[in-house]
Amino acid sequence: MDSKKSIEMNTFLMTHKLFWLASLSGMLMACSPSTEISTGDPIPAATVITPLVSAEWVQQHIDDSDLVILDVSVLVRMDDNGFETISGRNEYEKAHIPNARFADLKGNLSNQSTTEEFIMPSPEQFQKAIRELGVNNNSRLVLYSIDDQSWPARLWWMLRWAGFDHVSILDGGISAWKEQGFLLTAESSTIRSGDFMLELRSNVIADAGQVSAAITDENVTIVDSLSAVHYEGDFSMYPRAGHISSAINIPSSDFVDESGLFRPVDELELILEIDRDVRTITYCGGGVAASNVAFNLVRAGHTDVAVYMGSLQEWTKDPTNPMTIGETPEADK
Repeated sequence: MDSKKSIEMNTFLMTHKLFWLASLSGMLMACSPSTEISTGDPIPAATVITPLVSAEWVQQHIDDSDLVILDVSVLVRMDDNGFETISGRNEYEKAHIPNARFADLKGNLSNQSTTEEFIMPSPEQFQKAIRELGVNNNSRLVLYSIDDQSWPARLWWMLRWAGFDHVSILDGGISAWKEQGFLLTAESSTIRSGDFMLELRSNVIADAGQVSAAITDENVTIVDSLSAVHYEGDFSMYPRAGHISSAINIPSSDFVDESGLFRPVDELELILEIDRDVRTITYCGGGVAASNVAFNLVRAGHTDVAVYMGSLQEWTKDPTNPMTIGETPEADK
């Protein structure tokens, strides 16, 4: 591997260490009548607050009775044996934004019946977990993390799947909060269970069969959300190297600037060379980076976007699923 590829691989290891961790299959499980979950057509988006809010905005509205702030942090530690993901709950208990509650993506916001990490919970479990965070149907949510912006983007997309649009991400996360000189606290507050209800949108999630069909469908664009070195197959953490055939590469890291803020909407057009009217399916290793890219597609005005939650951890297990090494020529899609 030449020096350029070595640098790209090292960059990948540091900036995308979390995205292969989970195969998020089995998302759309059957719903029992007792949970009052709808599986009908997508409901119209309810624009209450914008997809991104600033630290100043949160400070101004922090005591609003309908505002629920959620810390969605997951920590990733590297050692000689690889990577380990750790719930951010301990860090939350040490210091968090005042009034914030902890949303545990490694706990009750994942399926706990499997040894694999970050498997999507059933709709019933997800509804129960969000209610336990004190979320009501008329709540406004702000999500943040202490590190990677992909964690709040993951929960943002899960809530979109649940039909809930009153959600924003704190741009820059807790770092932006601290840079403004705003205080943190270790105090926790009593949470009263909410009345959050799901209205499932099946079209924002894609399965392996839909991805397979999209490979030869010129009306669907598949987006690999990992780094170029992984996309081209020079480095891989899966049984098979490369990318899903016909997929284009838009790394999730492209959407965050040097200061840790999401790039403004007017810059997204320079990154997203995708027709807004074409269905887009994003994937990564386990549906985290892919949620980040999907979030930014929505910010840019794309209306038909889905995340393949199984992603490469699921796709590469089947040797019949087509993979490509190297770059995919534009003419191939």
